[in-house]
Amino acid sequence: MADRDFQDLKVLLVEDFEDTRHFMRLELEDQGFIVLEAENGQVAVESAIRENPDVILMDLTLPLMDGFAATKLIRQNEQLKNVPIIAVTAHQESDFRTDAKACGFDAYVTKPIDVNCLKELIAGLLM
Repeated sequence: MADRDFQDLKVLLVEDFEDTRHFMRLELEDQGFIVLEAENGQVAVESAIRENPDVILMDLTLPLMDGFAATKLIRQNEQLKNVPIIAVTAHQESDFRTDAKACGFDAYVTKPIDVNCLKELIAGLLM
């Protein structure tokens, strides 16, 4: 499944740091994904509703609305309730993992991101 063609799959990348977002965008586009971007949780919810992505990569610590609150709102939307949402964060503490699972995240990865592992994770979630 690691060789799956991601050519037409849309990823919503939610990250507040522009440099990190830019790096991740380039890496994901290199893997064939169409990448949409949001810099905070509020924009993430609006973009998810408007764009209906195939997968969402959500930072947890965001301005205006954090990733936990944004994920809860996305999960309430009937059209988006089954879209895989992956927490992408620098937080390695177990309470963050527990809270993420309770909010509706499907997976949890810590930065720095190994793009090949992330690609395999996404492929597994989209099966």
